[in-house]
Amino acid sequence: MRIKEINIRKENLELAKPYSISYKTVDSVENVIVELVADNGMVGMGVANPSKYVVNEDVGECYKTLTSSDLSFLKGSDVSCFYELLNGIHTNFDSSAGCRVALDVALHDLFTQSLGVPLVHFLGAHHKSMATSVTIGIMSIEETHREADDFIKGGFKILKVKLGKTIEEDIERTIALRKHIGNKALIRIDANQGWNFDETISYVSATKDLDIELIEQPLKQSAIAEYRKFPDYVKNLVAADESLVGPADAFSLANNPKAAGIYNIKLMKCGGIQPAREIATIARQAGIDLMWGCNDESIISIAAGLHVAFSCPHTKYIDLDGSLDLAKDVVSGGFTIKEGMMSLIDKPGLGVKKL
Repeated sequence: MRIKEINIRKENLELAKPYSISYKTVDSVENVIVELVADNGMVGMGVANPSKYVVNEDVGECYKTLTSSDLSFLKGSDVSCFYELLNGIHTNFDSSAGCRVALDVALHDLFTQSLGVPLVHFLGAHHKSMATSVTIGIMSIEETHREADDFIKGGFKILKVKLGKTIEEDIERTIALRKHIGNKALIRIDANQGWNFDETISYVSATKDLDIELIEQPLKQSAIAEYRKFPDYVKNLVAADESLVGPADAFSLANNPKAAGIYNIKLMKCGGIQPAREIATIARQAGIDLMWGCNDESIISIAAGLHVAFSCPHTKYIDLDGSLDLAKDVVSGGFTIKEGMMSLIDKPGLGVKKL
């Protein structure tokens, strides 16, 4: 089976409703869609929505690079030369996380379709289902409570709350939320680099009785030395996000004293399934738990992230709600969500269907 065509396009995917984080408000997302079309009609699908803020590349730049690059190493190639093609993707686009993730995911999808197995079984399944968190943006206490009530009514049992205003407001909002929902849901926090060292310590102290599951990226991306200075009771709560882009970061952060107890892996940051698995391997050897996150993305890459997450025994958290924010998508399928629990569809490849 050979790759006959490579189709690349941009799709503007509007959000069902805008949301705010500590540094911007988001109301729509543009994704680059890649299709690897085989000579037997099978189609492997990939997607890119890189964050300029994190990987210094936006969707427009990714699209321009993909459409202007020589893809002859893929076109006409036999898909059974999977690892050779995969290595070619990561070598030829080493400076573009967006290009790598779109092609990497599409190739994994096409190859495992050709084998007739779901991607997770090719990688080696360790999990069958897991509860995802759903995200509440930066908003007033009253709006936070309404969002929380809606999610809980929808069956979700883990809330990830975006913080990053003043530390006093953040503490007040967290305390009020826990009081409002009681024990109906777990709470995760994403500070989006909004705090300093002392504020993080103050937050953990003030909320120690609220059963906060984790705190994502409290300090600036570059504040690695400060992360290492956190006491263990804080460090074990910290999930590295913007500070963890690729395998090199994973290796550096794991050096003693390690900088975080949790790695938040995102395909859009690291550049695809292959580097994500490299990060996961480093984390496992260092005794670091895994969290799998996302941007606002198509079901294509959310499904890909879920397949990889379920292939890692030390996956402890998933935060794969990105496609739930979309008012429209380009595919269906991939996974199901019931009472907040995500499960993969038992179909070859990613299990997605083009709309």
